[in-house]
Amino acid sequence: MKTLAHAAYLDSSFGAVSELPHAGSPLENPFVYDDAAREIKQLADRGLVEIISERTRQMADEQLIAHLSFKRLR
Repeated sequence: MKTLAHAAYLDSSFGAVSELPHAGSPLENPFVYDDAAREIKQLADRGLVEIISERTRQMADEQLIAHLSFKRLR
């Protein structure tokens, strides 16, 4: 099963900066977006992407990733 983060990774172009989408997608929910962004960060740990920028926000008692852009390396 392909996750939202995996789909964003596969849809990105090599070497180009891509943003994890918000509007008009299932990632509009801040908790779903945060989960997908953390999965992209795991791809960065594996050397598949480089994180270009990340913004977080406080929601209730949790720090959520609110924006993430990345560059696909492989």
